[in-house]
Amino acid sequence: MSSTVWIVIVVGAIVAFAIFIYNRLVVLRQAWQRAFSDIDVQLKQRQDLIPNLVETVKGYAAHERGVLDEVTQARSAAMRATTVGEKGAAEAALSGALGNLIAVAERYPDLKANHNFLALQQELGDLENKIAAARRFLNSAVAEYNASIQQFPAVLLAGVMGFAPAQMFALDDAERVTAKEPPKVSLTA
Repeated sequence: MSSTVWIVIVVGAIVAFAIFIYNRLVVLRQAWQRAFSDIDVQLKQRQDLIPNLVETVKGYAAHERGVLDEVTQARSAAMRATTVGEKGAAEAALSGALGNLIAVAERYPDLKANHNFLALQQELGDLENKIAAARRFLNSAVAEYNASIQQFPAVLLAGVMGFAPAQMFALDDAERVTAKEPPKVSLTA
């Protein structure tokens, strides 16, 4: 075989390998973006539940205005967040505000016995479990994607091809209401 044929074979193999790496990274990027969309759906459902919860508590504990305003403001901030990092910080603040709201509700026996409130608490608990599962799935997809763009030989091509590291979805401890522990949410009557 002539040297031209060998050059064509080597160049063809390099191009095929680059295409393989590119396609694999695209699939992994799509996986973490899809996982982020899935968690976003769960967060939206929680945000939609909050006005009903606030209204129910407001009927029994109207003088707890500060806590109700805190939840409303945290919900607004969570709805405005767009990036993974912004959502993590906003959702941490919202979780803290919801913890305070539930703590207020604990002081009102009539509210704790209200069927509407109990149903909303149950739905909130279910959503929190779904959000935790979606967050674990997202972070797993992000970890796999990030590892893939840092592994040899993909690391040689990832930056050139526009693949940047993705951010994990973490609740920012600085945004929590209590710095030492996450807020406690009691979902029992």
